[in-house]
Formats: sequence, C-alpha cells, structure tokens
Amino acid sequence: GARGSHKVLLTMIFRQTNFMLVFLMPDGTQKSVKDVFDKLTLHLGLDTFRKLFPVILTDNGVEFKGPHNLEFTADGKRRTRIFYCDPLASWQKAHIEKNHSLIRRILPKGTTFNFLTPKDIHLITCHINSVAREIFDNVTPFDLMTAPRYKKLLDALALSAIPPDEVCLKPILLKRR
Repeated sequence: GARGSHKVLLTMIFRQTNFMLVFLMPDGTQKSVKDVFDKLTLHLGLDTFRKLFPVILTDNGVEFKGPHNLEFTADGKRRTRIFYCDPLASWQKAHIEKNHSLIRRILPKGTTFNFLTPKDIHLITCHINSVAREIFDNVTPFDLMTAPRYKKLLDALALSAIPPDEVCLKPILLKRR
C-alpha cells in the first residue's frame, strides 16, 4: 500500500493452481501474520492446514521473522515449515509476483489500503482467481481447485468463481459494491 497506510495485504499462492489467497491485516507485524495463520488453522482444522500448507516460502520481511510462531500452533503442534527466499530474489517466488500484478490492476501502486474492508478483499480474491490463465490452457485457478482439501478451503473462506463476463480487474470493482 501507499506510504502511511496502516493496513497491508498478506498474499499466499498455490503454485500448482495459481490460486491466490489475500488477507487484509491491520499492519505488517508478526502478530498480524500469526493471527491469519491461527484463523486459517481454526477454520480448516490442523490436518487440512498441514495438507494445504506443508511448506511456506516467504521473503525476509520483519513480519515473518518469528518462524516458530507460524510453524507451530499455540499448543506446540507443527502446522507448517517456513523457508525464506534469498534477499532481492523475487524470481524465487515468481508465481506470487505475477499475481501481485493482478492486484495492482485493481489497487494501483500508491493506493492506500486504509479504506479496504475484508469484504473488499474477498471480492478482489474471487475476481483474480476467476481470470483464465494461459499457462493452464486458459482455465481459471478456481477450475483447478478440485481436490477435496481445496474445497474445504474454498468453503471455509466462502470463495466462489465469478462468471467470465463479470470479472473486473479495475479500480471500479470496489466502487460497484
């Protein structure tokens, strides 16, 4: 977001499907990331969380500096393993970087995120994942999320595909509501 924005986005991508999850956080702290992981674990159950997120590759941002708090639940059960990209090596997570460009179509660089609500982020997530991808023979990430563990995730987060003729990746998307 723009300088001075307090709210930030946490994005996660499933490389096999290019399906991106987007979470609105009040700030870019370790606690905010942990809260997202805890919420996902609560909604999915630990076993499903482990199946969906066995390994998480992230950058070296300060929000990820407490890997133990992310890798383990409050009661000490392992939920994932965190690994870090090399500094200045965005090519190591190219899938997410490409998807960030889709977010930037809706929220251009320099846009403050302070006005965003969880409902806005839900809408953005559904629209971005409803865009057909050439890399997958022009099917959408939603089309590729057919495994039962993915269905549980989609249901838990109430994510659903947008009809192709209604997909919008422009700032006006958030003004339509």
